[in-house]
Amino acid sequence: MASAGRELGVHENVRCKWVKEFGPDPVQGFPGHGQMKPEQLEIERLRREVTKLKAKRDIRKKAAACFAKEAT
Repeated sequence: MASAGRELGVHENVRCKWVKEFGPDPVQGFPGHGQMKPEQLEIERLRREVTKLKAKRDIRKKAAACFAKEAT
């Protein structure tokens, strides 16, 4: 590993960091090219859902305010 790092010009600290971060999950260690770890995919899905739900909530609030205004 040390000789490969020297050949690639990667500092030892960087190699150690990579091993520590990606060693436990070798299948998804370096997802790259748009491939995310399952946890990241779930977070993105939940963020999109929250955004959609907030938009629906805001529309309903505005509609309720309009109907309340018309009723008076």
